[in-house]
Amino acid sequence: MGFFDSIYAADLPHRAVAVYMYLKNRANKDGSCFPAVGTIAKDLSLSKRTVYRALDELEQKGFIKRSARWRERGGRSSSLYELCAP
Repeated sequence: MGFFDSIYAADLPHRAVAVYMYLKNRANKDGSCFPAVGTIAKDLSLSKRTVYRALDELEQKGFIKRSARWRERGGRSSSLYELCAP
């Protein structure tokens, strides 16, 4: 089985598949990355709201785990996305 077989078989909308592939493409060797939602939206020609929906769907199906990231002075930064084996 290929790497993406499980995401294709998960009955996810195309927006979620596209966002997952985007995250996979940008992930480090540990399977994590932290692009901003606005960056994902711009690169995939999607709205921010659509990206948020896709991320929610991926998290609900167990394909990603999201964690908040914080700047040194306490401000919020982009989320950390960890790719999970479903």
